[in-house]
Amino acid sequence: MDAFTRKWIIENALDEVQKYEKGVLTLRGLHYRLVSRGMTNSQQHYKRVVEAMKKARWEGLIIFETFSDHDRQMLGETKHKDTILTDEIETAKDEIKAWMNFYSRNRWEGQEYYPEVFIEKKALQGVFEPVCKSLNVTLGACKGYPSLTFLNDAYKRFSQVSNTIPIILYFGDYDPSGEDIPRSIEENLERFGVNVEVRRILLTKSQVIEMNLPPAPTKDTDSRSRNWNGL
Repeated sequence: MDAFTRKWIIENALDEVQKYEKGVLTLRGLHYRLVSRGMTNSQQHYKRVVEAMKKARWEGLIIFETFSDHDRQMLGETKHKDTILTDEIETAKDEIKAWMNFYSRNRWEGQEYYPEVFIEKKALQGVFEPVCKSLNVTLGACKGYPSLTFLNDAYKRFSQVSNTIPIILYFGDYDPSGEDIPRSIEENLERFGVNVEVRRILLTKSQVIEMNLPPAPTKDTDSRSRNWNGL
């Protein structure tokens, strides 16, 4: 057993989860936070994090609402309460009042750019979502190389944009695939029939050096590792 035992994981996790609101972190996101504390970024350690967090939640050390699971979300709602007409009328009045108080024009109307944010890891969706929501910007998790279905949906959105410049702000890993994904997105969207600039915002070589980020070995399963000359 290495130094990153269940005890180490739970102790450090208790400190990390205090930094986030409930439901923002995923277990994968917590794993990355622990990697920043020195833990090896491996599937073995990720599984150890999952098991440690099961124990911590059942023992009451961490509440169940701490983590989100974007891959297993329920859709829709089974409504079972009786409809009370007077309550519905009051709700409607409150909704109209709220709409009048918070009405505003489209934030991106008349702007030079039409932006969307793409992130490589869905584990970070909870971190990016509130920021993008506050700015009315579309957010998409590629989960590695995005599928053609994902890109076809993006093509439909971008093809409806007129008199403005479409752009994707991309946030991904600094590794062979992470650096190549923006190229793949741009080329495939062009094949669909739209020209969109994909601007890589993070993570870059200079950012890794500037922030002194811990190293992680390239994955043996990544075919691009052989010809990659990064850090």
